[in-house]
Amino acid sequence: MKTNVRALALAVLLASAASVSAQAAPAADTTALQFHGFRAGARLDEIESVLRRFDGARLRCDRAKADRRVIECRAVVQLADLGGPVDIWLSAVDSVASILMLSGEGSGGQVDRWRRAVERSYGSVGAKVQGSQWMMQWVRQGRMLRLTWRTDRSNKPVSVSLVDGRVLDAWGRDRATTARRP
Repeated sequence: MKTNVRALALAVLLASAASVSAQAAPAADTTALQFHGFRAGARLDEIESVLRRFDGARLRCDRAKADRRVIECRAVVQLADLGGPVDIWLSAVDSVASILMLSGEGSGGQVDRWRRAVERSYGSVGAKVQGSQWMMQWVRQGRMLRLTWRTDRSNKPVSVSLVDGRVLDAWGRDRATTARRP
């Protein structure tokens, strides 16, 4: 089920990133979108440091075969602040996280806890609904934080996706330049 939640959240993240407009931020941080210390655009050693502060978890990473600059990493953290076990998946380019996703089972009020934490930092935005899936999104200077959850089960699978478009754009430009070379 966790793989389905991760795949669903990633599909929604990629499919509707351009269609949801940015919302005004409160006086709080306006550029570095983060969730419990995790942020896209962070170096892998910074993310390892955040994991150690939680429960000593470590990233398990594999380098992509098609592009050796790309690394995919996973971890699981256990912390009451996150409402139970949380799966972490990230994709990094040159050791900088471009996409980072945290996902949980959604039990025990986890969805509400995550939503309150994000809204305290970045303000309230309207939720978008598609079937049984709900989504809220915040965008700041090429970065995005998206909270997604489902309501069709007793547990409400929940995820927070953090995307740094600047990292992805630079990687895309580099790949296009490399592809044009003879």
